[in-house]
Amino acid sequence: MNKLKTIGLTALGTTLIASSAFAAELSVSGGASLYFDDPNRGGAAKGNSFYMGDSINFSASGEMDNGLTAGVNYEIDGGALDDHNIFISSDAIGTIRFDGSGGSSAMSAVDDVAPTAYEESWDIVTGGDTYVINGLSGANIFKWTSPSVAGATLTMSYLDASDAVTDVSYTDFAIAFSPEMVECLTLGYAASDVEVATGTKHAESTMYVKYAFGPVTVGYQTSDQDKTAANTDVSTLTYGISYAVSDNMSVAYHQATVDSETDTDDQEATGISISYTMGSMTLAGAMNSVDNVGFDATDDREGYEFGLTFAF
Repeated sequence: MNKLKTIGLTALGTTLIASSAFAAELSVSGGASLYFDDPNRGGAAKGNSFYMGDSINFSASGEMDNGLTAGVNYEIDGGALDDHNIFISSDAIGTIRFDGSGGSSAMSAVDDVAPTAYEESWDIVTGGDTYVINGLSGANIFKWTSPSVAGATLTMSYLDASDAVTDVSYTDFAIAFSPEMVECLTLGYAASDVEVATGTKHAESTMYVKYAFGPVTVGYQTSDQDKTAANTDVSTLTYGISYAVSDNMSVAYHQATVDSETDTDDQEATGISISYTMGSMTLAGAMNSVDNVGFDATDDREGYEFGLTFAF
């Protein structure tokens, strides 16, 4: 990792909270990455399937005089400013974060927590992610994550109407509970109301359980989307299992089923993923298939993606 030493973040400190200037270290991170994929194997020819990553990340954080930690993150992707955020945090207040771009909401951050070694089974394949129940996210979103209290953490997010889909502001919340008496167990719940058009709302919720024992991690999750229009509700069921073959290698199986209130052909996604790390080099990928895309019994698709990355 390359580092640009000790830069005074006076502007950041005075913007977040009244405080004297403080010094922090601005870090620059990047890596070399090469990918090979085909999101619709057997479909129309897409030409060269090789491509490389082109993003650089800048981040800085430091403790202010009042005990709060403040930080900032920027991603330059393809030569342009992409994801960026600022945050303040402490043991007492948790973390308050503002994402100018690329932020996830409390709901979207837990849209699918079933374990994988690379990507979810509904990802990669063209059209496979259409029915993911994940609330709303976007530019200029606030998110607060509470400190852990007896293993419980609350997350809430807010997206102003000017940045939401319609003229109604968006809020959601998520609760994660890792009981201290049961190690490696996590239970979670999240809910939101999304106004997709003026006067038309989706009430969304998800609940999950995840447990690790030895080298094996399993997860199970169910989500529901209750739409305003009659007979249009959607529900999803996902589960996954991963196995750490060694400290360097993991394999996983993931499955996701989407059930429509009116369609008889469920959309079913399955995927196998693998990840292998050797020092700063990681080779990972997944082979996924989605049957009945869009609840169409005649539309089955397959896809894959593999990546070779070097961190430095």
